[in-house]
Amino acid sequence: MALATAAITAALSSLSLRPPLHRGGLCLKPLRATLLPSSSSFRARTLPKLAATADIDTSFFDNVDPNDDIPFDPPAPPEGYVAPPSFDELPPESEEEVAAAYEEIYGAAYSGESVLGNDIYVMDGKVKKTSGLLGRKKRDRPNDGFEERVVQVRRVTKVVKGGKKLSFRAIVVVGDKKGQVGVGVGKAKEVVDAIAKSAGNARRNIVSVPMTKYLTFPHRCDGDYGAAKVMLRPASPGTGVIAGGAVRIVLEMAGVENALGKQLGSKNALNNARATVAAVQRMRQFRDVSRERGIPMEELWQ
Repeated sequence: MALATAAITAALSSLSLRPPLHRGGLCLKPLRATLLPSSSSFRARTLPKLAATADIDTSFFDNVDPNDDIPFDPPAPPEGYVAPPSFDELPPESEEEVAAAYEEIYGAAYSGESVLGNDIYVMDGKVKKTSGLLGRKKRDRPNDGFEERVVQVRRVTKVVKGGKKLSFRAIVVVGDKKGQVGVGVGKAKEVVDAIAKSAGNARRNIVSVPMTKYLTFPHRCDGDYGAAKVMLRPASPGTGVIAGGAVRIVLEMAGVENALGKQLGSKNALNNARATVAAVQRMRQFRDVSRERGIPMEELWQ
């Protein structure tokens, strides 16, 4: 402890307290000693002094007070100088120019380049996997113009060797409300996955619904599927869709606005929806019948 105190005292005594030197207008202040720890004691080390340069003239700053408000006086522009236009006055860039600029900065992934038939969009929200409540995956519906409507979700069981295996069955009807409709069914361990599978199954079974200019059926027709029987009748404008259960959902998703429907057999939602699709597939437009028979359309009512 005595040795360390003696070393510190010697270091402090070696400090210079002389006033600052002025050489050629350059103010040089003596540098303080730097105390660096050693293995046994502290030793003083002095940094080398800066050499004064006679070529640097700093006399301009002797009469300048840093606390004063110095007005900004920019130099005058040269003769013939034309200021560049502002950002708002520039013409709008096209999508090709923007894509080329992004591709130049970030690469081809941001320009929408097609690789193996698939468009690359790194910032597309559909590529990102987002999770919803309780860690479940958030399902992104395909933007193909079809709307989805869930008819029924039931919990079903399958008896296996180890016991019962629980899962969910979903019935979904998809349609564009312009004459295209489909019915699908899917099973999964989660409700969201079951709805996604049934929606995909419905998109693979799209049928066309024949309609008149009054958005109703061209004629009456019946359909059956299993034990379910459905009766469909055209209606005058302003009647609306008078039906219940799965029949009403199928007709609304198809775009029918005036129709009468009745379930005559089983109350099973899936069978009634498929019976409605079967009845719709049997319908035919009057112009198709007249073309096949080779007669004018007016003779069909004689």
